[in-house]
Amino acid sequence: MRVLSAEAMARVDRAAVEELGVPSMVLMENAALGLAEAVASSFPDAVSVAIYCGPGNNGGDGLALARQLAVRGYRVDCFLAFGGRETRGDAATQLAICRAMGPALVPLREIGAEGSLDEALAAAREADLVVDALFGTGLGRPLEGQAAELVEGLNGVATPRLAVDLPSGLGGNRTKPFGPHLVADVTVTFGTPKPAQIFTPAAEAVGELVVADLGVPQELMDRDWSDAPGEEAGPLYLNLAEELGGFLTPRRADTHKGTYGHLLIAAGSVGAAGAVVLAARSAVRSGAGLVTAAVPEPIVQTVDGSSIESMSLALPAGEDGRVGAGAAEAVLRAAAERTALALGPGMGQTDVVAGEVRRMALECPLPLVLDADGVNAFAGRAGDLRARRAETVLTPHPGEAGRLLGVSTAEVVGDRLAAVRRAAAETGAVVVLKGHQSLVGTPEGSVWVNLTGNAGMASGGTGDVLTGLIGSLLAQGFEGVAAARLGVWLHGRAGDLAVEGVGEMGLAAGDLVEGLPGVIEELRGR
Repeated sequence: MRVLSAEAMARVDRAAVEELGVPSMVLMENAALGLAEAVASSFPDAVSVAIYCGPGNNGGDGLALARQLAVRGYRVDCFLAFGGRETRGDAATQLAICRAMGPALVPLREIGAEGSLDEALAAAREADLVVDALFGTGLGRPLEGQAAELVEGLNGVATPRLAVDLPSGLGGNRTKPFGPHLVADVTVTFGTPKPAQIFTPAAEAVGELVVADLGVPQELMDRDWSDAPGEEAGPLYLNLAEELGGFLTPRRADTHKGTYGHLLIAAGSVGAAGAVVLAARSAVRSGAGLVTAAVPEPIVQTVDGSSIESMSLALPAGEDGRVGAGAAEAVLRAAAERTALALGPGMGQTDVVAGEVRRMALECPLPLVLDADGVNAFAGRAGDLRARRAETVLTPHPGEAGRLLGVSTAEVVGDRLAAVRRAAAETGAVVVLKGHQSLVGTPEGSVWVNLTGNAGMASGGTGDVLTGLIGSLLAQGFEGVAAARLGVWLHGRAGDLAVEGVGEMGLAAGDLVEGLPGVIEELRGR
C-alpha cells in the first residue's frame, strides 16, 4: 500500500477533479460516507456524537459526517471552531446544507464566545463519541490559543475520540508532533496513509488507523509524484500481508531438496556459535532445501549437534577462535556448489575477519545476505559493495548502519528513512534497517515500512533468525526485494505470535524459529 505525503494526496484529489471530472463535493461526500461507516463499525454502541469542525475542508468533512449521522438516527452536536474565519468552497456548502436541515437534526454551535469552550467540552463528556474535524493533514504550524485549549480539553475527557484524516495538531508529513495535539482512539484517513500516521512518535496519537476509499482510481495514487513535496526521495509503501501472499506459490509434487536451493552460511566464532545455529535452523524452517554452516573449526561439533538438519564445513581459524587466513578461499570454493550465501553473524571484528569477509562478499557470485559483522567489515567502505553483480541484501541495525555510512547511531535513528535510502544508494543493495518498524530500501529510493514485530524481539539472536530466513528465500530463488520484504514480515509475525504465548519479557530467538512454518502457511493462505 502506498503512503503519500499530504501534498501528493492533495494532488491526487486535484487530478480526480481536473482529469477525471469528479466533482470535489463528491470526494467530500465519499469521505463522509467512509467516516460514517467507521463510526458504525468501530463504535457500534455510540448513539450521541459530538463533532468539532474547523474552517477548512477537514471541517467540511465533519459537517458532511454530521448530516450523514443525523439521517441515520444519531444524536449529533456540531461545534464550529472557526477562530473568526469564514468557511469557503465545499466546506461552506456543507455548512449551508446543515443550516438548512435545521437545528432539530444538526444543531450548530460556535466556539468563540465567553463560556462556549466550557459548553463544548461539557458536550464531549456527555457524548458517546467525539469526532475531531478541526485540522487535517495540511497543518503547518503548532496549534495555539483556543484551538490548543480545545484539543487539550478533548484529550481530558473519557469519551472515545475519532479523528478525521489526522488528529488535529499533527502535520501530515511530520513524524514528530508540533506541540498540542489530539490523541485519537481511531483515525480515519482517505485514499492512502500519510507519514505522520505511520511513524512514531506522531503515530502514537493516531490510535487504530482506518483507510477509507474516496472512490479515486488506484492508478492515481500509484502515479509518480516525485515532484510533490515530501516525495522527492522516493516512494514509500506499507509492507502488507495481502501484497506478499502471492509470492508464496504451492510446491509441486515432483520436486526434491535440490529444487529449493542450498544456502551456505559463513558465520560464528568461539563463544558465538549460537548465531550460526539460529541462522541455520531458521533457514531450514523457512524452506531451504539444503543448508551448510561454514564455521571456524573449533565450533564445528557444537554447530553440528545443535542444528541437526543442516550440514557443516570447517573453516581455518585463528588462535582467537574466529575465522583465520584462508577462510575466504574455503567459502568461495564451497559457494560453487551452493545457490546463496549468508554472511556475518557472530564472526567478530578484527582486521583478519574483516579482510576475509570482504573477500567472501565481493568475490562470491551468489545472492548474498550480509548481516552483523559482515556489515561491520564494510564500515566506511559502503561503495565497495557496488562491485557485486548478484542480488545483495544488507540487514544492519542502526549501529551497524552508522558504521557502514560513517555517521553516528543517533543520526541514523534521527532519520531512518534517509539512512536506509542512503545505505541502499551507496551500496547498490537492498537494505533492511532493523528495529521498530523495520525498513526495506532499494537503491532507487523505494522504501517499505514493516508493521509486524514487537518489543519482545529486542533480544539476542533474533537478527540471526532474520539472516537465515532471508538467506533461505534467496537460495530458493526469490529476488532481493521480495526476500527482504517477505523476510521482515514473516520474522515480525512469528514474533507477534510467540509473544502471545510467552510474553515480551520471556521471548527468545528460538521461539521465532519454531513459529516460522506456521506464519509461512498463514501468509500462503492469504
